[in-house]
Amino acid sequence: MLTEPAVVTAAGAHSVTPAQVVLRWHLQQGRIVIPKSVTPARIAANADVFGFTLTGAELDALDALERDGRTGPHPARFNG
Repeated sequence: MLTEPAVVTAAGAHSVTPAQVVLRWHLQQGRIVIPKSVTPARIAANADVFGFTLTGAELDALDALERDGRTGPHPARFNG
């Protein structure tokens, strides 16, 4: 998802990383996000998503990326 043109374009427009765009997108849509990183710089970037707001057009473009699918393990089959 971080390389999707809609994500990259929004990141460039707000001078943030694609990961920050995805986190902000989820927050603006009222979702709970729990980012994970062990890299101090990424942890700081993940927390720095309140200095910009995605536009309605950007939210629409990101919402259009929804493919009704998972990008990670299915929770019912997640045993590590």
